[in-house]
Amino acid sequence: MDEQRSEDTPLNIPPRPAPPTGYGRPQEAPAQPTPPHAAPPHAAPGHPGAPYRAQSAYEAQGEGQGAAFGATQPTQPLPHDGAPQAVWAPQPREEERKSKGGGRVAAAILVAALVGGGAGFGGGWVSNSLTAGGGSVAESGSAPSNITVNNPGSVNEATAVATEVLPSVVTIEVAGGQSSGSGSGVVISEDGYVVTNTHVVTLGGTAADATVRVTASDGRIYDATIVGTDPTYDLAVIKLEGASGLTPIEFADSSKLNVGATTVAVGAPLGLANTVTTGIVSALNRSIEIASAAAPEGDSVEGEDEGQGEGSSPWFFDIPGQEDQQAQASESIAISVIQTDAAINPGNSGGALVDSEGKLIGVNVAIATADQSSSESGSIGVGFAIPSNVVERVANEIIENGTATHGLLGASVQPSSQVEGATITGAYIAEVVEGGAAEAAGLQEGDIVTRFNGAKINDAVDLTAQVRAAAGGSEAEVVYVRDGEEHTATVELGTLE
Repeated sequence: MDEQRSEDTPLNIPPRPAPPTGYGRPQEAPAQPTPPHAAPPHAAPGHPGAPYRAQSAYEAQGEGQGAAFGATQPTQPLPHDGAPQAVWAPQPREEERKSKGGGRVAAAILVAALVGGGAGFGGGWVSNSLTAGGGSVAESGSAPSNITVNNPGSVNEATAVATEVLPSVVTIEVAGGQSSGSGSGVVISEDGYVVTNTHVVTLGGTAADATVRVTASDGRIYDATIVGTDPTYDLAVIKLEGASGLTPIEFADSSKLNVGATTVAVGAPLGLANTVTTGIVSALNRSIEIASAAAPEGDSVEGEDEGQGEGSSPWFFDIPGQEDQQAQASESIAISVIQTDAAINPGNSGGALVDSEGKLIGVNVAIATADQSSSESGSIGVGFAIPSNVVERVANEIIENGTATHGLLGASVQPSSQVEGATITGAYIAEVVEGGAAEAAGLQEGDIVTRFNGAKINDAVDLTAQVRAAAGGSEAEVVYVRDGEEHTATVELGTLE
């Protein structure tokens, strides 16, 4: 089969507006003395841990399947119950917002989404004015924020990031047929375009025309329409009806990330809207394969035996009321992801993973759980997000055309570790499709691909994920080994149909 990382095509959306008064800057200086800025503490020291290589579908043969998280139908958000309002903290200075700072894992990957947990917007609203003693309330009629700041003198980096990001993250409720569920989404334009996961808005491929309702962080509720879905990389774009003046998120360049960099995950795990968790980038260019009922036919990773990838992956979507979804899915998708130890749970899917400046580095898509028997197991510090460069390209194409393109290499591949006599890890080319991109670039049967657009390739899933991350028709640099010698080729990818 075939397989990349996407090209960095700018998203055609309006520039990010300056945050309104209620979302990051205090109003006029109050009569009382203003408490001094407190520099945020250093970020907790990150530790990427021992080298970890993602299991491919082939490595997972014979291992137990993880059980899907139990899902309940979502309830309507509870109204604000009069919890005390909190005082507003000053916006940290730019320099204060900067971050200060191989073994095999027996875990099943589950998509962190679509659990309808009844949850209200609890906690105090942040007030729009700052006082020395911390007692004023928000002005009447002002748009509330959702960061509780009880002690403005000890605001830290996570508080600053959350204040910046929460207005750009929404909670999505989906209903179709007898199923319903909830997930998260990220605002990418002022007039209401939101990016999320395909499995969120289609209930894992079981609802073609679901009803979508969206709750913004300030409590406003919108009806939404599905602009387009991209099952190949599990991304989708929806449009909020009648929306204006929203706060779009700012995209970071995910190709510039380092292992150990600070991460903040924002979303609605288990239906708990406006939840913030923190961590680090644990690994980059990780590849996972997930069974998907929405995946295009023939998009699975091909192994030595035809259909090897079908139903064999320990990773699958968590579908409300669809416990047998894994058995129903006949195809799978391979995606390249950012691994993080920020706590990500079902319902975080489609939400934001941001850096220490509040810029989007990924869209949360899946988690790992060590408990393969309990449907209630949660985060164990192994979460995954689709890189922002892929998100930006795919979202831009969906908004422009209703669909997105993906690369096609024109070759069937398998892990080189399964090939007798192979001396290096990579994706072994078992067959080259006549007239395909691989043949045109001079690749041959028996070649072992070790890098694709700079990303290390360990097996067939890695290559498939990287090729699919690239736009159809784009050029890619492929490093491969033939007869013990390393070569480099430029491949003009085909387009996955």
